[in-house]
Amino acid sequence: MCGRYASSRRPEDLAGIFGITAWEPTETLAPDWNVAPTKEVFAVLDRPVKDAEDPRPVRQLRTLKWGLVPSWAKTPEGAARMINARAETVHEKPSFRRPFTARRCLLPADGYYEWVTAAAERELEVEGRKKRPRKQPYFVTPADGSVFAMAGLYEFWRDRTLPDEHPLAWWVTCTIITTEAETTPLAGAAGDGDGDGPGTLAEIHPRMPLMLTPDRWDAWLDPARTDPGEVRALLEPPPTGLLRAYPVGTAVSNVRNNGPELLTELDGPEEATLF
Repeated sequence: MCGRYASSRRPEDLAGIFGITAWEPTETLAPDWNVAPTKEVFAVLDRPVKDAEDPRPVRQLRTLKWGLVPSWAKTPEGAARMINARAETVHEKPSFRRPFTARRCLLPADGYYEWVTAAAERELEVEGRKKRPRKQPYFVTPADGSVFAMAGLYEFWRDRTLPDEHPLAWWVTCTIITTEAETTPLAGAAGDGDGDGPGTLAEIHPRMPLMLTPDRWDAWLDPARTDPGEVRALLEPPPTGLLRAYPVGTAVSNVRNNGPELLTELDGPEEATLF
């Protein structure tokens, strides 16, 4: 799954990476090293500019709320449960099948966080010396430092309790598509098989966000591509060996903590402590 990620690139940097030609300066977001569900996030999408004379899609950078609210929902209360959509079933689920064929986006990130119970913690738990194991957070990121472009969907929802002219009358929300985690060795130090950490993403968590490589961006964002079979073909996982994972401090486990220090790589998992 993907329940937390980091996104620190500025709009002008994203514009160069994704070929963005339109964004609203008022929608600029500050760098966020601890993006959590229901937050506003950057999304790249192809869509005609509102009120423009030219109806052709334009590559845009928009801010959306993470946690998809289906257009037919009576209330937005279930958004926090719609942060992820499984690649295997996204085309058939009522909440996702319409945006899957018409409203796809990319969610740029530095990488994502995932938590794993370290071996020492598991031993303490087995021995009964610790009632609740502490999970060690890992940061998963492209080994070459490039952007982590997560496949996503977005949707519009109308709040019928508000008048048309109200700025919050329309919600634009999104979800991240996930796939089975890679079982091949990770790039970088964490994947060297030295026993100090997980050697594959599957050892951290069975699911991972679907990362799309640049050669698939245009096809994924193309709103004219509406055939479910064609779109499903774009859900193939990326080539293996592109990602590395390393341990970070447990401060990231608290959503109130935020800052570049959350991405600081540790030499190894934090030492377990008894309580």
